[in-house]
Amino acid sequence: MINEIRKHLSEGIIPFWKGLRDDVYGGYYGYLDYNLELNKQAEKGCILNSRILWFFSSAYILLKDESLLDEAKHAYDFMIKNCFDSENGGVFWSVTYDGKVLDSTKHTYNQAFAIYALSAYYEASKDELALDRALKLFSIIETKCKDDKGYLEAGDISFCKTENDKLSENGVMADRTMNTLLHVLEAYTALYKVAENEKVKRALEDILDIFSEKIYNPKLHRQEVFFDDSYNSLIDLHSYGHDIESSWLVDLAVEAIDGPDHRWQKKIAPITEDLARNIYENAFDGHSLPNECERGVVDEKRVWWVQAETVVGFLNAYGKSGNTDEKYLDAAQKCLDFIFDNVIDKREGSEWYWAVDKDGMQIEGLPIVEPWKCPYHNGRMCIEIIKRMEK
Repeated sequence: MINEIRKHLSEGIIPFWKGLRDDVYGGYYGYLDYNLELNKQAEKGCILNSRILWFFSSAYILLKDESLLDEAKHAYDFMIKNCFDSENGGVFWSVTYDGKVLDSTKHTYNQAFAIYALSAYYEASKDELALDRALKLFSIIETKCKDDKGYLEAGDISFCKTENDKLSENGVMADRTMNTLLHVLEAYTALYKVAENEKVKRALEDILDIFSEKIYNPKLHRQEVFFDDSYNSLIDLHSYGHDIESSWLVDLAVEAIDGPDHRWQKKIAPITEDLARNIYENAFDGHSLPNECERGVVDEKRVWWVQAETVVGFLNAYGKSGNTDEKYLDAAQKCLDFIFDNVIDKREGSEWYWAVDKDGMQIEGLPIVEPWKCPYHNGRMCIEIIKRMEK
């Protein structure tokens, strides 16, 4: 497994994203369609840029290839110059191909990914200014994107609350989402690892309480997804990909902050074990994972990021068993086989398909690159496999 993954990372994913570097206007090109036609004048999503910055920084930390640090600095320079709002603070939603503000929405999810990226870049480069910027974004989230109940979703350029159209789907408009909370937790975990800031630790503890008491549904063995302002679930929706992703990301947060009494592990580990077990028993089909189940109807698409998170989630569950519960290791390998056989696009100049059907046939028309389609999930899958298998 590990040799195949290392080769795919080094000879597949990394060269592909290096090839999207924009040396004229900065950053990376924002759109490659299904037919592999590059639109050099497409919008540049700030989330996409953050995820590219995170990817190249993390790949450099693992592989120590100086060219990767150069790519990370290219993404970092674009972020600082074009994605940050120097007047109001925070990070915009998107900019034009030449770096002008396109969508000035200040979404909490977007601020979190910038922290995630800056934390990785600081670890890779030791640039103190990157860490300082990450800590300032942390303060912005805690003061402008949060109330006494938890984290808010979307704001305008001045952080005044607006409708959450960016992260609301399935016919609902959510005041709070599991997805935003998960990625704030992910960002704060990365920040705490490099900064060891007590305020960040306390914020992580607050998020773990919200996760366990508001988001996790013990009766259905899943997370709820979309909520009103008081955390009432708005829809019967089981997001398989987010549950398996949460099962290991939440464990990482616990590992980062837990003390010698293992207080958080005792509280959280049964929940993350339950999430992984329920996905294995009720969603995984023996080789891949469907997208989600809404009101009892399963969306059978095999989405790229869901498959990547499935591999890591099952590897994590295997590790938590003391490397004894072989069903999880077997499931991770089967899903990885499905990815290599079906999800990786074998066409020259491509990377992973956005989605395939349950039999592995590609779903035509979906882009290879756009603001959400990035090297974050699949690149991270490779990095996590290498790190975990080399222990």
